[in-house]
Amino acid sequence: MVNSTLEDLVLYMHKELAAAKRAEVESELEQNWALKEKYNVLLESFNRINNIKLQSPRMQTVNAIMQYAGGIAKVSS
Repeated sequence: MVNSTLEDLVLYMHKELAAAKRAEVESELEQNWALKEKYNVLLESFNRINNIKLQSPRMQTVNAIMQYAGGIAKVSS
């Protein structure tokens, strides 16, 4: 039995595994209930993150970050 890792599941979810490894992961997902649950949670999380409506930061926040970064650059130069 193959022991798929979280990285394997992420690659499987994004369809980035080689055919042989993909088949191994699919087989393990069918046989291993705990791994299937991990995959389902991972997939649901991925879908939720992709559906979040992001907001732009306020200009005041951007300016504060840029001012801070400029101060860091001057100190390290």
